Amino acid sequence: MIVNWTDNAIEHLVGIYAYVGHSSPSYARKVVDRITRRSEQLAAFPLSGRIVPEYDLKSIREIIEGSFRIIYHVKRNQIDVIAVVHGAQPLPSLDG
Repeated sequence: MIVNWTDNAIEHLVGIYAYVGHSSPSYARKVVDRITRRSEQLAAFPLSGRIVPEYDLKSIREIIEGSFRIIYHVKRNQIDVIAVVHGAQPLPSLDG
């Protein structure tokens, strides 16, 4: 299955890289690489993540990578990664 990283999720990755990169650019690259590599799991096993409790929709799921929640939407022919948030942050609204 195709995994599409939305503009919103890419912005989150850029923010994560910038924040972590202030203290260690090499560690920031590793964190972002680990997060993006999880796309392979999503492509192979789209339903492997749990349903996001805050949204309670079967098609909105998440996998955890370190301290980050990777939120994704399972569609018929693709998966859209819609957000990457630190576990301590509130989740964005699904409305936009």
